[in-house]
Amino acid sequence: VQLQASGGGLVQAGDSLRLSCAASGGTLITYIMGWFRQAPGKEREFVAAISRNGGSTYYSDSVKGRFTISRDNAKKTVSLQMNTLKPEDTAVYYCAANPGTYYTSARRYDYWGQGTLVTVSS
Repeated sequence: VQLQASGGGLVQAGDSLRLSCAASGGTLITYIMGWFRQAPGKEREFVAAISRNGGSTYYSDSVKGRFTISRDNAKKTVSLQMNTLKPEDTAVYYCAANPGTYYTSARRYDYWGQGTLVTVSS
C-alpha cells in the first residue's frame, strides 16, 4: 500500500489543523493505521493509532484530548484532527500502515507516507 500525507502547514499556538493520509494500492481495512511524528533532533514518536474498523483509538499522553484520529475505509483515507496546537507539536508527521496487531511501536508499521511538516509558532 502507498500512503500520501498532506495538510501540514504553519499555524499559531492554539490553532487547529487537520492532516489527511490517502492510501492507494491496497485494501485499507487490512491495516491498523497510525500517525507518528519526528521533531528536529529527536526520534520518531507515536502520536495516534486506530483499529481496522475504527472502533478503537490510541493516543500518546502528549496529544490525548487534543488530537483525534479517524478513518474512512471506503474512501481509503485516515485523518488526524489536531486542536489546541502547541509549539512542541512542531514536527514532520507521518502516516503509517501496520498489518499486525501492536499499535504504538513504529517497528510494527510496514508502510509509511512521505511526511508532512507541521510548524506551530508561539
